[in-house]
Amino acid sequence: MSYAPILTESQLERVRVFTKTRQAAQGEVLYEPGDDTPPVYIVIEGAIRIISLAGGSEQTVTTYFAGQFSGELLMIAGRRSIYRCQAVEASNLLELSAEDLRTLIGKDAELSDIFMNAFLARRLSLSTNGHGNVLILGSRYSAATLALREFLTRDGHPFAYVDLDADRMSQEMLDRFGVCSDDIPVVICNNGKVLRNPTQREVAETLGFNENIDDSQVRDVVIVGAGPAGLAAAVYAASEGLDVLVIERAAPGGQAGSSSRIENYLGFPTGLSGHELARSAIAQSEKFGAQIMVARTVASLDCTERPYRISLDDGQQIPTRAIVLATGASYNQPALPNIDRFAGRGIYYNATFMEAQLCKDEHVIVVGGGNSAGQAAVFLAQNTAGVEMMIRSHSLADTMSRYLIQRIEENPLIRVRFCCELAGLSGDEHLQEVTWIDKTTGDVTTQPLRHVFVMTGASPKTGWLSGCVSLDPRGFVLTGRDLENIAPPQPWPLSRRPYMLETSLPGVFAVGDARAGNVKRVASAVGEGSIVVHMVHQVLAGI
Repeated sequence: MSYAPILTESQLERVRVFTKTRQAAQGEVLYEPGDDTPPVYIVIEGAIRIISLAGGSEQTVTTYFAGQFSGELLMIAGRRSIYRCQAVEASNLLELSAEDLRTLIGKDAELSDIFMNAFLARRLSLSTNGHGNVLILGSRYSAATLALREFLTRDGHPFAYVDLDADRMSQEMLDRFGVCSDDIPVVICNNGKVLRNPTQREVAETLGFNENIDDSQVRDVVIVGAGPAGLAAAVYAASEGLDVLVIERAAPGGQAGSSSRIENYLGFPTGLSGHELARSAIAQSEKFGAQIMVARTVASLDCTERPYRISLDDGQQIPTRAIVLATGASYNQPALPNIDRFAGRGIYYNATFMEAQLCKDEHVIVVGGGNSAGQAAVFLAQNTAGVEMMIRSHSLADTMSRYLIQRIEENPLIRVRFCCELAGLSGDEHLQEVTWIDKTTGDVTTQPLRHVFVMTGASPKTGWLSGCVSLDPRGFVLTGRDLENIAPPQPWPLSRRPYMLETSLPGVFAVGDARAGNVKRVASAVGEGSIVVHMVHQVLAGI
């Protein structure tokens, strides 16, 4: 952690209003990994240090002195501590609770900037250096290992990773925690709790990601999906005083979160990754009081009465006055019978730094002709021996931005195969050979290739809405004028017509890729997520 601003006397006086004094003896532990959301400590006299226990041994991350303060984004999110905080010497401190911190940030713009910039920089440093309370023991050939690493990375939770295939001390590590190779991936939390081949939800529950969320209160709005559209809706709704809960089946970011570089997003001339966009949006929404529930799947919607009730996969129900559907869409799989067998073992649906590490200096295939596929090809060409793009059509012009087409055409490491599609996959534990067919000539080619990135057309995951809202034949949610001359599953009970982004169910809206007619661009998703909040306000006001 390098970002440690020193508060001025004037700033300290404004902070004191929200704090209480705390005296700490030399060596006193102020909080441990796994403790409930800890307070921020401002040092008046003395010093405190932050200690990581992720690797099974103590490692000082940073030390704070007079005028400096502890804390990072978990205080804003209301999650459990991920490290130990200890007094280096007898210290005079100000203790700022997480609740009072959010109040302070909401009332004081200058201090809000200071705290938020420090917290963002510290979380980035923690993630980059693997400091925290989670250690993953896994294999580069394990799909489950890759899935857990992606989950924690996209959630922004710092972790240390040991590749058992490359680490010479791997057996010692396994022996230390009493696990065997059949248990991988192994996740050690808080230097004590050992999880053997856990699900994402099990990791989330162990780390207490969703503990602070009260499911009994009636929310003003529940947002289903934490991609760009859902996060934009959360930011605007929470900033305008609504009680907001976001439910995400995996980790925030959506399909955009898998993009290595977005270069045509307004205001970012050098581009930004989907992960960077999501990380900032998460912090922004939580700063205003929105809560985000991760690794939970929505199973059904009770639309028979108001408030509506959203049922999760374990039967848990969440009541809400309004709903924003931002579930996005998932890439379609090529029609190959054994493709699921190689998921995470040669078949990937993301193209981030994590996947690029797995195929360094090897040839790879990218399937798809949209912007996501183009971004993936350009990014992967930087780290691999070469990229083959498989395109079903005769041209990229109708589906890809011109700047990406130009980069692809000018890159000698990228070869585009038009009118081609995958025809076969083979291998044992990992993908080893790929077969494709040229639809123009009928030629069939088989080559030894171990990595294929699939970024083809997407389909919505809206089956759980059947019987409540109108869907088009492909499962996309119909809204606004598209509902005219459509017989909805539930009769429209109001004298007014549905608002522009409103579904056939009053108070239920759809934004982003799941909405029929949506323009598949990040900026479009963010725009819809922002303007839908105005319509939510109208519904809540009974207009």
